[in-house]
Amino acid sequence: MDEELRILDRIDLPAALDALDDRIMGALAIRGREALATRRLMALAAFVSLGGGIIVGSAVSQPAVAASPLTPFGPPSALAPSTLLGTQ
Repeated sequence: MDEELRILDRIDLPAALDALDDRIMGALAIRGREALATRRLMALAAFVSLGGGIIVGSAVSQPAVAASPLTPFGPPSALAPSTLLGTQ
């Protein structure tokens, strides 16, 4: 193993390895700027969404009306099992 390390010590490193650190740090900086821009864009989208909801909600001033219960087979029957069991 010592002989292999001596051989590696004599060999010149490729030039691409010298610039590898700079390339990695540059890519991390770009990724950080993109993350910051994404956070700002999401905050803007949330602000616009909430603002639009408030504007639309305040523009509609009709009173709320409770809906009638939904029955899939027509009006509720007086002889339904739920009404027969709850009479006691």
